[in-house]
Amino acid sequence: MKRRSALAVFGAGLALTLAACGGGGAGTGPAEGQGESKAPDEVTVGVAMPTQTSERWIADGDNVKKQLEDLGYKVDLQYAGDDIPTQQQQLDQMITKGDDILIVAAIDGTALSSQLANAAAQNIKVISYDRLIRDSENVDFYVSFDNENVGVQQGTSLLQGLGLLDAQGQETDVAGPFNVEMFAGSLDDNNAGFFWKGAQSVIQPFIDSGKIVVKSGQTSIDQAATLRWQQSVAQERMENLLTSTYNDGSSVDGVLSPYDGISRGIITALQNNGYGNGGKKLPIVTGQDAEIASVKLINDGVQYSTIFKDTRNLAGEAVKAAQAILEGKEPEANDTETYNNGKKVVPSYLLESVIVTKENITTALVDTKYYTQAQVDAGQA
Repeated sequence: MKRRSALAVFGAGLALTLAACGGGGAGTGPAEGQGESKAPDEVTVGVAMPTQTSERWIADGDNVKKQLEDLGYKVDLQYAGDDIPTQQQQLDQMITKGDDILIVAAIDGTALSSQLANAAAQNIKVISYDRLIRDSENVDFYVSFDNENVGVQQGTSLLQGLGLLDAQGQETDVAGPFNVEMFAGSLDDNNAGFFWKGAQSVIQPFIDSGKIVVKSGQTSIDQAATLRWQQSVAQERMENLLTSTYNDGSSVDGVLSPYDGISRGIITALQNNGYGNGGKKLPIVTGQDAEIASVKLINDGVQYSTIFKDTRNLAGEAVKAAQAILEGKEPEANDTETYNNGKKVVPSYLLESVIVTKENITTALVDTKYYTQAQVDAGQA
């Protein structure tokens, strides 16, 4: 994997990203196939986001829009309500209206080939945002986090919470065995496979040694998948696992969860089944995206961990890539080997993420001004 050193996700990283975006002035050169260059205020960037039901995607949309507008561009921001036909229609409309470039966070990474072919026919470049768009040659750039490493971090935090790894990631002499259940993301999201692969790379050795037992036997990603990453789907599956597998008095000790919304569904099912509040001890539950409701749960000792992915910096990289393309330049990639979408290896810029537990909420999220302490205490942004 060809990467330069990882971009810091905290504090000054945002300022550096914005400074880099400003270099040279927007619209100073023509994008390939677009003829004469346009001034920034003559350029419209279409931004397609999947849903507003997750605060993470609201933050992404807001950050991309703000940073583009700070550079003088017009922004056509659309949310699709997790409905594939709606996102397809929104992209068709952006192309018809003549948006100059598209930044797309796909609902289903395999469902946009027709729209991207149409964009290519109109010389409109496409940046795939966080979720890789698959099965299309017309994806020009990809910005995301190191998604397999996110999975490694999730698996590592689960093992640390159980005491099988110490704070430095070294195996301890704790023997277990611990009952663990595993959840995956939505199979139509390319990232779900990377998260799962990374997590399994660190968990599987402990399954093999007998220190972890997946009592349900549901150890494949197909069995663990959560359609559309929905909290209600995760809650129902956890309830079914408790009824079918833990009705003999045994307890769940840990749950691998790839996303905070899924984590909250899992926790609700556990609490409804008598875990916490003086009952059975709540298991170690992981997460991702540092959603404020889950950050409060972590601060309160209910959820164990989340993975913080600073969307301000991800937005900054998308904006940098868009500006470069609009100026007829190649956007800077730090990975040109990993992300094959089934038709091509898409040049990518990957950022790093951080495990957040109760111990580092302040340094990771408050000191970097991602949240205020009051927001953490209230569980509301």
